[in-house]
Amino acid sequence: MAKIAIIGSNSFSGASFAAHCLREGHEVLGLSRSAEPARCFLPYRWLDPDAQARWHFTQADLNHDLDTAMTALDGFKPAAVVNFAAQGMVAQSWEQPLDWYRTNVMGQVALHDRLRHADWLEKYVHIGTPEVYGSTSGSIDETAPFNPSTPYAASRAACDLHLRTFLAQHKFPVVWTRAANVYGPGQQLYRILPRTALFIKLGHQLQLHGGGHSVRSFIHIDDVAAATLAIALRAPAGECYHLSTDRFVSIRELVELVCREMGADFNTVVNVTEDRPGKDAAYLLDSTKVRTTLGWEPTVSLEDGVRQTIAWINDQFEEISSQEFNYIHKA
Repeated sequence: MAKIAIIGSNSFSGASFAAHCLREGHEVLGLSRSAEPARCFLPYRWLDPDAQARWHFTQADLNHDLDTAMTALDGFKPAAVVNFAAQGMVAQSWEQPLDWYRTNVMGQVALHDRLRHADWLEKYVHIGTPEVYGSTSGSIDETAPFNPSTPYAASRAACDLHLRTFLAQHKFPVVWTRAANVYGPGQQLYRILPRTALFIKLGHQLQLHGGGHSVRSFIHIDDVAAATLAIALRAPAGECYHLSTDRFVSIRELVELVCREMGADFNTVVNVTEDRPGKDAAYLLDSTKVRTTLGWEPTVSLEDGVRQTIAWINDQFEEISSQEFNYIHKA
């Protein structure tokens, strides 16, 4: 079994990937800038004690505690480092763009410059975003040109370009993933699916930006985690992989599905508001490459995934309902 380090392990995707790796028998080191959040947001804390015994955590902010992070990594000596850490949230990146560039570019460059000297590193998986492409008018593969439309997207594109230079000059063992809209149990409450389910239970009204007409592929976190582990263990350096289903729905259609599953009236639940600036109309990702080269296929249908997420809200409602519903910016 491999040793795998996860940077950004407190994130929804990072914590879920940690749980998947532990279930597969791997030893995992998690690093994140904040202390571990509530248990309801940490799928690896839902595992049995034997699995959790293979989990290790170090709190370290790449912008301020890079030495702490590297000490932990050098001591653990993981074969693969999977980096989920990024300053997220598209709309908010317009308000304080410097924070996005500081974390998503400067902090990342500093990390990569240290990692390239690590003799234990065999694979570095950089978790990217389809936001770098801007709005797409049709299905795109991994060779599509960058066309970012927000400070968030531009900062992520800049980091990807930097990594290309390290690959070419230093043979840095990087691979990239860019996933469609990820969802599932444990997701932050300001994301559309858990927010809809939670607001229905609480009787709150949901703001639907722009009427929810933008189109996305929603992919369950278990499918993303399985693909990410396969990429970390088997993909050659220099490759990029799209992770997506073949089903594309609008945000409105997703909210309508949640309403149907919970027996709620869409028109009562939703309040349509203005769209956010720079919001891309569609991301249509072609995931043929990862399917044909690594044998991966998504297995969780949207209906089943929505039911799982609603069940998580119901099962852990007492703890979930006491958490912050809205995004809180951390510089």
